[in-house]
Amino acid sequence: MEGDGMSPALPRIALVGNPNCGKTALFNLLTGARQKVANYAGVTVERKEGRTRLPDGRELAVMDLPGAYSLNPATADEAVTHDVVMGLREGESRPDGIIAVVDATNLRMNLRLVLQLRALGGPMVLALNMMDVARARGLQIDIPRLSTELGMPVIETVAVHNPWFAAWRGKGGASGREALLQAAQKALYIESFEDFVPPAPVPPSQAAIKEVAGEASATAALQAQVRAILAAAVPNAGQVKRFNHRIDALVMHPFAGLLLLGTVLFLIFQAVFAWANLPMDVIKDGVAWSGTMIQDNMAPGLLQSLLVDGIVAGVGGVLVFLPQIVILFFFILLLEDSGYLPRAAFLLDNVMGKVGLSGRAFIPLLSSFACAIPGIMATRTIPHWRDRLATIMIAPLMTCSARLPLYALLIGAFIPDRSVGFFNLQGLTLFALYLLGIVSAMAVAWVFKRTWAKSSYQPLMLELPPYRLPNVRNLLLGLWQRVEIFLHRVGGIIFALMVLLWFLSTFPGPPEGATGAAIQYSFAGMIGKALEVVFAPIGFNWQISIALVPGMAAREVAVGALGTVYSLSAAGDDAAVALTPLIAQSWSLATAYSLLAWYVFAPQCISTLAVVKRETNSWRYPLLMAAYLFALAYAASFVTYRAVLALTA
Repeated sequence: MEGDGMSPALPRIALVGNPNCGKTALFNLLTGARQKVANYAGVTVERKEGRTRLPDGRELAVMDLPGAYSLNPATADEAVTHDVVMGLREGESRPDGIIAVVDATNLRMNLRLVLQLRALGGPMVLALNMMDVARARGLQIDIPRLSTELGMPVIETVAVHNPWFAAWRGKGGASGREALLQAAQKALYIESFEDFVPPAPVPPSQAAIKEVAGEASATAALQAQVRAILAAAVPNAGQVKRFNHRIDALVMHPFAGLLLLGTVLFLIFQAVFAWANLPMDVIKDGVAWSGTMIQDNMAPGLLQSLLVDGIVAGVGGVLVFLPQIVILFFFILLLEDSGYLPRAAFLLDNVMGKVGLSGRAFIPLLSSFACAIPGIMATRTIPHWRDRLATIMIAPLMTCSARLPLYALLIGAFIPDRSVGFFNLQGLTLFALYLLGIVSAMAVAWVFKRTWAKSSYQPLMLELPPYRLPNVRNLLLGLWQRVEIFLHRVGGIIFALMVLLWFLSTFPGPPEGATGAAIQYSFAGMIGKALEVVFAPIGFNWQISIALVPGMAAREVAVGALGTVYSLSAAGDDAAVALTPLIAQSWSLATAYSLLAWYVFAPQCISTLAVVKRETNSWRYPLLMAAYLFALAYAASFVTYRAVLALTA
């Protein structure tokens, strides 16, 4: 079997369904931690693949395809799903079977895609997901009749166990995982089902036949089929409400909703500092212990210097900020899983429209708070090219988690750790930096849309999912995947850069009779002195100038680079601990604020620029992005440096 990315010997089955149907939750239920995330060749659309075991012991590869409303693609996500299920992707064979995942509370929308998939032929099973919610709302689904109408096995599933509906589960309800795997096994390996031989489907009503005959549109024909199926199998489908209108009246209120959203974001940034203290202290102590152990058990020399000054000081100085990044991701996943994010996008559509952005830009921009790369990738859901391009160009202005290590370092060194009313002053400062990034992005979008990417405002049309209690299992899996990505960066690119920076900072050694620090005579010192000429007007010394260079590869490296440059090799000191008091003593307040201003607008890391190139299929846009961000960063730092100097004179 080619192109499955798992094993050439495994049969593959694809999970296909509408967005918000619980498809990814079902994928997690089937595969657990036995999964990996990558991109489809040639595009930045994400692919998830995992393994599960069938009841007979055989392994099965499971693909979680991007959400799609139709096999007539309108977005990049839908195009990938279409090409995979049709077997059109080069080097990748068609899946051996399909599990169509539908939201049991929204069959009218979901069944259109199921009918299109059925027309392709091949083994197919329907996973009727969120059945606990459907039953709790009084939805009466005749499962045997629905199976008969569709001509395929229909399995009830509950991918996310919701405690509010525990009463139904107590009456025999379960996840449906084993039943679904049993059905998949039969569909893949048995030509005629042992327990399922569907009779001929009941013909639609005469009214439905006349409606189809009078419509030339294939969409109208599908809709008529769906209505006929629902009339036969779900007679009260139109009588059950999917939404809590009382909650939406508050959450989507033009004033109260915006106030609530601002409060939620504010509390998130407070938590990033308040909750992270204990785990950060544990990591600091562990890194310090590692440095001490190396020094106590290894003879002084180049290898000890590499391990302590380069790797422990550099990589450890970045690793210590992992808890803050995890907390930020936790809240983003929580808001996404609960159904709140699409409502926030709808709420902000009018506000964002005033600066020339679509409300659809909200979710990509919010994702950019974690990392600009998935944020830029998420813009593929924006149908209009100019709207998408404008969102791509401002996504880097959202304060990504890679900036957190430097923000935390500077805030810890220069902002007192004290309370202002009920809030922490350091948390307030962090919130202000995030807010500055948001305001700057809106301002740049306003300029772009009126001078370059001109287009008319397109009102947002968006399907709102029902509210759900987030599932702990899915949250933990999502967090673990992001921790893996961060650790991969720490163990890969950051590790390599720290070793390279240590080499540049160590060689060549100082000449005979030298009185200054050894690093001043090294390659890194020479580079820093040359760059200092450029950055001196904004208050940056040669040490900061050196740290900016590897920071272009990954912003998290800046803290570790500063630690290496300052040659922090004292036993028991890691970069994050020792660097804070050092810069507090040696830098002016104007320099610290200038560096904060720089990182609000800092030119993007190389990985982000590469993704922009792939998304736009041109080097023009990443080069333009790097140029305008460098200009903004330099101008902001210059103004900030001069203003603080004037105020503190």
